[in-house]
Amino acid sequence: MAKQWYVLRVASNKELVVCEALSRKVNIEGLTDLFGRILVPTERVTRIRGKQKRQVARKLYPGYVFVEMELGNDGRIPDDAWFLIKETTGVGDFIGAEGKPTPMQPHEVDKMLAVVDRPEEEATVDVKFKKGDRVKIREGPFENFEGDVEEVLADKGTVKVIVEVFQRPTPLELEYWQIEQV
Repeated sequence: MAKQWYVLRVASNKELVVCEALSRKVNIEGLTDLFGRILVPTERVTRIRGKQKRQVARKLYPGYVFVEMELGNDGRIPDDAWFLIKETTGVGDFIGAEGKPTPMQPHEVDKMLAVVDRPEEEATVDVKFKKGDRVKIREGPFENFEGDVEEVLADKGTVKVIVEVFQRPTPLELEYWQIEQV
């Protein structure tokens, strides 16, 4: 039987601890043949505070750990694997029905792995603005002007804002840290 992906509910903000503990236990107990990868899917985002840009890992699914594993011939988790998982601090239960974990659909797995396996160079900027938002310019020659977000250019880390200068709509391309929500 091939390995499939299952989802574990875990204690909030304990995802990484549970993931590391499960990986360690699988190796100690010699159950590597039953288990594949154990993941907390994250994406790299750029957060901008003040003028500082910082890359951080943001959890895609807070409160969940993804486990690639093989079920027994009866469609149930083998007892040794079941106890290994259930005795791990912070683990709630599998997503599924009637005590049986439900495997993820292939399209769900593909979507999750596409983000997890994305190269680090493709980190996205953590955008807190969207088209139509009213913003105030915090810094630069147009400081204290207000305008509306016309376009978010996440790949460049900028926002296009339309402000009124001499009663004319004027587009400005600004860094995220130069504007704030009104």
